[in-house]
Amino acid sequence: MRFLVRAQIPTEIGNKIVKNPKFLQELENYIHKVKAEASYFFEAGGDRTFVFIVNIESAEMIPSIAEPLFQDIGAKVEFHPVMVFEDLKKGIEHLS
Repeated sequence: MRFLVRAQIPTEIGNKIVKNPKFLQELENYIHKVKAEASYFFEAGGDRTFVFIVNIESAEMIPSIAEPLFQDIGAKVEFHPVMVFEDLKKGIEHLS
C-alpha cells in the first residue's frame, strides 16, 4: 500500500543538520533505502518538512522507515495511506 510519510524537523535541529557536510548524501541514501517513489521538501508551520511516497507492504516495515527519521534527525513522523487516481477510480467503482 502506498503511504505518504511526513517528517517535520524543528528549526533548531534542522539548522544543525543542514550544516553537516554529509547531510545530503545521508538523505539521498535514506531515499534509496526506503525506495521512495517521490520526495518533496518544503516549509510547514515554520519547520523544514520532508514528504516521501513509499510502498509499505506490511506493518513490520514501518520501524525501518520511521526510526532513521526519529533518531537521526529528530523529526516528528506521520504515516498517511494515499491513492493515485487509478486507485480512487477502482475504489469508487466498488461502491456501486
